[in-house]
Amino acid sequence: MRSNSNNAAYGADAGGAIGAGVSDISQLSINTIRTLSMDGVEKANSGHPGTAMALAPAMYALWQHELNYDPANPLWPGRDRFVLSVGHASMLLYSTLYLTGVKDIEHDKVVDRPSLTIDDLKQFRQLNSKTPGHPEYRFTAGVETTTGPLGQGCGNSVGMAIAEKWLAARYNKPGYDLFDYYTYVFCGDGDMMEGVASEAASTAGHLGLGNLIWLYDSNQISIEGSTDLAFTENVAKRFEGYNWHVQTINDVNDVAAVRKALDAARAVKDKPSMIVMHTVIGYGAPKKAGTASAHGEPLGEAEIEGAKKAYHWPSAEPFYVPEGVKEHFQEGLGKRGAAASAAWKKKFEAYAKEYPAEASQLTDIFEHRLPAGWDKDIPTWDADPKGVASRASSGRVINAVAKNLPWMIGGSADLSPSTKTNLTFEGAGSFQPPQWNGSYAGRNLHFGVREHAMGSICNGIALSGVRAYGSGFLIFSDYMKAPIRLSAIMEVPVIYIFTHDSIGVGEDGPTHQPIEQLAQLRATPGIMTIRPGDANEVSEAWRTIIPLTEKPAVLILSRQNLPTLDRTKYAPASGLAKGAYVLASCEGTPDVILMASGSEVSLVVDAYEKLTAEGVKARVVSFPSFDLFEEQDQAYKDSVLPPEVKGRVAVEQAAAFGWDRYTGLGGSIIAMNTFGASAPLKDLLTKFGFTPEKVYEAAKAQAARK
Repeated sequence: MRSNSNNAAYGADAGGAIGAGVSDISQLSINTIRTLSMDGVEKANSGHPGTAMALAPAMYALWQHELNYDPANPLWPGRDRFVLSVGHASMLLYSTLYLTGVKDIEHDKVVDRPSLTIDDLKQFRQLNSKTPGHPEYRFTAGVETTTGPLGQGCGNSVGMAIAEKWLAARYNKPGYDLFDYYTYVFCGDGDMMEGVASEAASTAGHLGLGNLIWLYDSNQISIEGSTDLAFTENVAKRFEGYNWHVQTINDVNDVAAVRKALDAARAVKDKPSMIVMHTVIGYGAPKKAGTASAHGEPLGEAEIEGAKKAYHWPSAEPFYVPEGVKEHFQEGLGKRGAAASAAWKKKFEAYAKEYPAEASQLTDIFEHRLPAGWDKDIPTWDADPKGVASRASSGRVINAVAKNLPWMIGGSADLSPSTKTNLTFEGAGSFQPPQWNGSYAGRNLHFGVREHAMGSICNGIALSGVRAYGSGFLIFSDYMKAPIRLSAIMEVPVIYIFTHDSIGVGEDGPTHQPIEQLAQLRATPGIMTIRPGDANEVSEAWRTIIPLTEKPAVLILSRQNLPTLDRTKYAPASGLAKGAYVLASCEGTPDVILMASGSEVSLVVDAYEKLTAEGVKARVVSFPSFDLFEEQDQAYKDSVLPPEVKGRVAVEQAAAFGWDRYTGLGGSIIAMNTFGASAPLKDLLTKFGFTPEKVYEAAKAQAARK
């Protein structure tokens, strides 16, 4: 049940030492959030106390009175989502999770112990504590997403709102509104300055996401001082231009005003909402309130003492929690959330009897399981010297997979005709509001030219249980570095599809020819990067990445055709699952090993055939994934790359960085050491040495090594 919209209800909690529209116990609860946050930062001698102090009334208003959330079941699928995009104010969230009694999660199951204890708050920012400097998903129960780089939480929230709309359109039935939750976001001036938040907000406005509410902490302070130094725009007007519903609260201490604004925001069904909240950073601190020094450093004992005096705080003891505060939260959020989650569970049980197929799919989504037969239509490919671009073969495979994986959705940054990621089977449709000729049940997302937002939105979708993919040109992975990295930190299985993977883009020139991007992706922990060498390796790549439930995957694909190898002559493409495999080899120990990924595999195969015809003992290793190969045991690695074989050649149209791990210091690496050039592909291959002759010459020289 949503909060009472009668204005009189908001004035019932009158009074309080500081703040308007709150009772004594409400004010005590607000100030408990403030003091725990201050004390946590002070004990750590590190952190950001001021924003937590300022936002405590809004946090209280939202969690205690408005949030549809059960602390005893933080995995309840119908819950509202809360995102602290201002992740530096993490003590605000940690204090609230402690006071509201949110239960812990272990192996994706709720367990009967608190997510956080008072001792956890005392270990803020310490090694192995559950209260790291910025909130981390999977690390602290109740944290819905990892928010560190500003703006990312804003982007995640748009993905969460998209997921709710999609789940509702696909699975809600008459009398069964299983999905009707909201995503609430606390964001700040820093978020508003970051481009990713702007991209995401523009997307949300276009899509008419009325289930998304951002509460903007406009304290006008950043690390360097007043935001007037660099940020003087009218944010409210900007968001009106994005097609958002915008309200302003002049004093966030007025809890009644916050609740009224939230009610008004929820009443707008066809637009996302922003509530601009004017706050005073470090509220209550005698000298530091409203200053930059309250932002990113401990207040100090004197300021804490002064703030607690201003709050009429009953104890000088750090981490003091007054009697009745935790009970107050249980009487409000606790009881309301328990009743709501129990009602949802009962509704789902009835739904499962009436709609068993849909309920089975939802259970698979909730429990991160794949449907039976998801891979049954993945194609195999006949040998073909002309071949097919791996972006095109991937386009066929993604359609074969997605039609049997009903909760897989995604799209591109305005590039689906090039990335071949459009889902074309019957019923796929486009995720759009009706006025843009689509529906929220559509499975094709159109991100526009917004790569950064695409990555953060995909993270938000994946955090909601729906399988998400985003696509673009490999060169533009640079614009997505932050969300890709956060996918890995959070261990969410987003699939990133990058095409135009090499100097094979030819005439587009060095601005569009990726060089260092592969090395960057390979260097990022927790990501599965795969660059398949032909169509059958593409099929195996998809077969490998879809079962990943706790790791993002990056698929690197070509624009140009790649010959489809004859697998009756060469090893089966199933070897891709181990990252690198012997594609062809001589009898016994080779004198030289030729290694390559992607489009260069066929190049080293040509050199291998010539060497073999001359009696040179050679081996070809297809090397689609460093990450997968490094997961193998040493015996397998040695069977592919025998340590006694010194003659080695690696070929890849990208930076050489990383290949010396496999070639050794004396090995040969044919790679890129410039940013490319604008010319037809054949001319580029000659200029940069990606020819059978160059590979052959390098191999002959390496074969002579002893």
